[in-house]
Amino acid sequence: MSAKAILYFAISTHFWLGCYYDWNYVNIPPEVHPIGVSFGKTKKLKFLTYWDALLQSFFFTICFLNEVIGTSDLIPPPKKTSLIRKFKDILLPSLAFPLSMFVGLTFWALYAIDRELVFPKVIDPYFPSWLNHVMHTNIMIFILIEMFTAFRKYPSRKIGLGILTVFMLAYLGWIHVIHAYTNLWVYPVLDVLNLPGRVGFFLGLFCLSSGLYLLGEKLNAIVWRKQLSEKSKRK
Repeated sequence: MSAKAILYFAISTHFWLGCYYDWNYVNIPPEVHPIGVSFGKTKKLKFLTYWDALLQSFFFTICFLNEVIGTSDLIPPPKKTSLIRKFKDILLPSLAFPLSMFVGLTFWALYAIDRELVFPKVIDPYFPSWLNHVMHTNIMIFILIEMFTAFRKYPSRKIGLGILTVFMLAYLGWIHVIHAYTNLWVYPVLDVLNLPGRVGFFLGLFCLSSGLYLLGEKLNAIVWRKQLSEKSKRK
């Protein structure tokens, strides 16, 4: 097994364990803060952070499997690549990169402005600091390492942005379903906004997620300029 495969295994395991610990051992009593209110058996699935942590776990598992049974990332892919490599190469641009950056940047930006809007102090005894960094910091660090160490060709914007938009719309609908049944917003910041404010907030977040997709596309083009040029010449 290659060193890169071992690294991917370690990263994916670290994310899976974070998700497992959060699901089974982080229980915030509703009387401590409304953020602990559950919606049926979905538990942590109301949070985009948890969706993204699951996504990163799955993505780096795919990276590991690609190293073991797919087409390795150590060189630009040949004309024929494995199905798992093709899946990996569309998963990072469309979801793994923009969502990890979106979750990390919005969380820490709101945390810096007023942490009570996103991570109230009263939940500190229930949510360990190391898990906070797994969910909100490591997601950015490891996806950036992946961006700089593994070659891929971005899909068309129609496909990449289309997948991201469908995902974000699905999550937006989901948090409104939760609000309809519980009369509580998943994130405290939404409680301090009126309807026009929430609409503007959501539109701003959609613009941010799309901008992060384009940032990833640009960054990939800069980092892998030589390989992308050689790949185009071979066609």
